[in-house]
Formats: sequence, structure tokens, C-alpha cells
Amino acid sequence: MTTQEDAAVAKNDNLTENLTKVEALTQRMVELMTTRQPLRRELNAPNHDVFTNALTAYWGEMVDNPSKIWEQQIEFWGKSVKHFVDAQQMLAQGKFEAPEDSTPSDRRFANPMWQTNPYFNFIKQQYQLNAQAIRNAVDSIEDMEPVERNRLRYFSDQIVDMMAPTNFLGTNPDALERAVETEGQSLVQGLENLIADLEANNGELIVRLADQEAFEVGANLATTPGKVVFRNRLMELIQYSPSTEKVHEIPLVIFPPWINKYYILDMKEKNSLIKWIVDQGYTVFVVSWINPDRSLADVSLENYIEEGYLTAIETVKSITQQKQVNAVGYCIAGTTLNLTLSLLKKRGDKSVKSATFFTTLTDFGDQGEFTPFLQNDFIDGIGDEVEEEGILRSFIMQRTFSFLRSNDLVYGPAIKSYMMGEAPPAFDLLYWNGDGSGLPGVMVMQYLRGLCQKNEFVNDGFKLFGETLHISDVTIPICAVTCETDHIARWKDCYRGFQQTKSRSKTFIVSESGHIAGIVNPPSKKKYGHYTNSDNTLNADEWQKTGEFTEGSWWPRWDTWLSSKSGKLVEARKTGDSTFKALCDAPGTYVKVPATI
Repeated sequence: MTTQEDAAVAKNDNLTENLTKVEALTQRMVELMTTRQPLRRELNAPNHDVFTNALTAYWGEMVDNPSKIWEQQIEFWGKSVKHFVDAQQMLAQGKFEAPEDSTPSDRRFANPMWQTNPYFNFIKQQYQLNAQAIRNAVDSIEDMEPVERNRLRYFSDQIVDMMAPTNFLGTNPDALERAVETEGQSLVQGLENLIADLEANNGELIVRLADQEAFEVGANLATTPGKVVFRNRLMELIQYSPSTEKVHEIPLVIFPPWINKYYILDMKEKNSLIKWIVDQGYTVFVVSWINPDRSLADVSLENYIEEGYLTAIETVKSITQQKQVNAVGYCIAGTTLNLTLSLLKKRGDKSVKSATFFTTLTDFGDQGEFTPFLQNDFIDGIGDEVEEEGILRSFIMQRTFSFLRSNDLVYGPAIKSYMMGEAPPAFDLLYWNGDGSGLPGVMVMQYLRGLCQKNEFVNDGFKLFGETLHISDVTIPICAVTCETDHIARWKDCYRGFQQTKSRSKTFIVSESGHIAGIVNPPSKKKYGHYTNSDNTLNADEWQKTGEFTEGSWWPRWDTWLSSKSGKLVEARKTGDSTFKALCDAPGTYVKVPATI
């Protein structure tokens, strides 16, 4: 036997051995799945009425306007038959080539074999024809309410994305090539990655997006020096050590969202907004929220405001010996900061001198991409979930957000990990994205029913603390920073709520990029610019069209705005005082508490 033959035999033996391992791992995965406690059906799919109503409307179209429906069907059939004939003709000519391909570009099909190999090209083209036919059918339905049409379009797109040939081993050339190159080892490693993800999440499939071993909060993330100076059951209050000899008189307290951990504002040093603010000469405090377990099921928005916002503000005032603070709220924490400002207005309390809002919604009249999940069937399902579990578990929210960008945050990472056998990347932002928090049951239902569904804060008012809180109660100077491509808190929706405040001093900024990158946009990177316009009475489109675009980060512009609200310069303050002594170093303990599965 020749050396080449020996190598071929050895390679085949290795492949056979690895495929045997695949069988054993598959059996292990099946056993794992049999013990899985499935999530309630209402949180996995919409009420069947969505599809029943769509089918009824579609058949109504067939009766009322049969020519339009038949035209769509015949077009689809014709394209499919022509596609088949073209492929057959190439083979009949003895050419192992794909026919002409005029389908749109799609980065999922970047492998050259999707264009050159007749088998893969046929599958790709037919998939794209099928996908377009489904979208055309959905768009052709006229007798549906806009919300129902929105939901149908979303869920049909989810089915289309799920059925992409890239998601299956036998029709993914990248995965097949890797399996041959590695003699099946990639398949073994991929199944091991899949099983590890299932085991880590009690049988729930949550694709690990980042290398969990590459980062440690307090070691290479959240490293800005500071001390925890106060702690209660809901939050730790961190005061950061000054880095300048002089600081502004009025302190700044930042309220991050409690859906994720606060350190998105304090990632690596070069990207840390917190460190940058400290370096500009501010006394900075940040709230680090607890990751709630089932013992906090009864915590409400009132508790977050009373034990979080109001307590933090009073503590900061006491430590700094100031009568006022400037405040920042990010996302849901910005929404709640607006509620807090309304409450303070009702009470005649002037503790907050100015407020800044990052990607903050207050008017939920247009639910945007979240429309499919903010209807009664899903909210009822969440209600049943929190009644049983006490909290809305983190992975449910994480999964919802991920499926808004399913190809980027679900299928793409799953292909790399489970089919290609690749290790997740060491990417700090993806690490943070997977480090979520649960939500207390009472609080989440108040938020979903009263704010998201009924839009009470801008309609008749949202009742808390025996008061009726309204957006018009917000009258202090405000600055809102939104993000142009944000799909979570769309900037035009943020602008609509911003306009309804009664503040006489208003600044509105639209940063380029999305929900995170648009905010975490340090000047040193010179990456994303921002829009401004002094006329906040314009509609959103006119505001942007007639506004001024500035290259680079919005941070320096905000610093100019904030410094004008922050008083004179005084000697830099030490952390804590005789009453509020340092409990531990930043980033504290609450930020390290994992989510409840």
C-alpha cells in the first residue's frame, strides 16, 4: 500500500471514529432534552388566531380578487419551473455549472459554492424564490388590521429565516467543507458546544455569543476605580474616585437599565463613558441594580422609584452636601426617571436640576418592532409565567431581543458554533449582551400593561404613589440622546415623547448607529457622528432634514451642556463620608450575581 493510500485510509478511519462520537453525543443530547421543562406555549408562538385570520383574509382575497392571487401563484410556479429547466439544460450540456443567477445578494450565501456549484445554487435560488412568494402572499392580504398584518409579517419572516438552507448541515457548504477538512472533528466539537449550551440553561437553547472565559467583571471590564457607598435590597450605589483636582459642584447620578448590567457604560477603559465623565471633572455616582430572584417577585415600579431613584438621589445629596443632583437614565431607566421627575414635581421637590435620557421611550403609541410581542396573547403568557416563577427570567427577554435580529444573533452564531465547531469570540459587547437580568413579576406587568400597552404616561396619566403621573409634569432642563438605527427605542418614537414634556430648556441629539454603539461612542474613535437641531417643534423627518450634522462623538457636546448645569468647580471629593462609608470596591457585588434560569 502506498503512502498516499495509507493516508487516505487513516483519514477515513478518523472520519469514521468522529462520526461514531457524533452518534454518542446525539444520544446524550436526546437524553438531555427528555428532562427539559418546556417554556409555556404562549411565549413560543403567537395565538393561532394570527394565522387563522390570515388564512381567512387570504381566501377572502381569492374570492374577491382571484386574478391577483392567481397572478402571484403563476408567477411563482413559472419562476420555479424556469429555474429547474435552466439547471437541467446546463447539466445536459455536460457542464457542471450553475445557470445564470440574478437573485439578490445575501451575506448568508457568501461561500463561492452557492454561485458555482449547481446543487447549492439550485437550493439557494429556490429558497429565495420561496421566500419572496411568501412575502408577496402576506403583502397581498388587504382585509387585516395593521397590527395583525405586522405580526403576520414578523412571524412569517421568522419561518422564512428558520428554513434557510444555511441552517441545515446537508445544505451548508461551509459546514460540509469544514467537516471534511477536520475529518469530522468539527461536527464533534459542534455537538459538544450545543450540549454545553443546553446544559448551562436547563435544556433551553440559548446560543452562547461570546467566550465566557475571556472576561471578568472587575478585572478587564468595569475597572474604573470607585467604592460602593450604599446598598439596599435593590441596588448598590457606586461613587467613583476623582481623577481631577477640581470637580463640578453638582454631582451626577446615573441610572442604567435593570434589564442588563450597568457596566455597558464601563466596559474596557478606552470605551468607558463612566471613566470619561469622571475625567471631565464630575463627581459620578452609578446605580448597580440587583439581579432579582424569586424572593423579589413583589417588587414594583414604586419600589424601584422609592428604593432606587429617590434613595440614590438623597444619598448623593447627603454625601456631596448639595441640594440638587443631575441625573441620567438609560432605556427603561430613562422611562422611570421621567416617572420620578413627574412624582417630584407633584411633591414640589427640586432635588434634580437637570436630566439626561439615553435611548428613552415615554410614548409607546407606536410599538415598532416589538408590536408582535406586545399583544394580549404574549402579555397574558408573560403574566402566567411571572405568576408561576415570580420573575420574568432573563433568557426569555434575551431570546425576544435576539429574534428581532435572528440571522445575526441566533442562526449565524448557531451555525458557527454547532455546525462549524468554532469557539465563540472574545467580544466584550457580546459577553455583556449575554449577562442579563430578570425582572420582578409585579414590576414587569406594570410596565407592559400600563406603559407599553395602554400608554398611560402620555394619555390619561400613570397612577403611582397615589398620584397621576404625566409626561407634561417634566419641566426641568432635559437632554435626550437617541440613536439613528436603534431598533429597540427608535429615535423618532423617543422624539415624540420628548416633545410632550413641558421643559422650556430641551436639547435633542441623534447619534449615528444603534442602541449600544450609538451611546458607547468615545471621541477617541472618531467613528459615529450626530445630528442636532434647536427647533424641537418640527416633526422628526423635518428635524433631521434641517438639522446640523457633526462628525464624531456627541460626548463633548453633552459635556458642554452638562457643565453649564453643574455649578462652580470645587476641590475633588473623597468617596463616601462618615455616614456612608465604603462597603467594598467598585464594581461591587450585585453586578456579579448571575441571572436565575
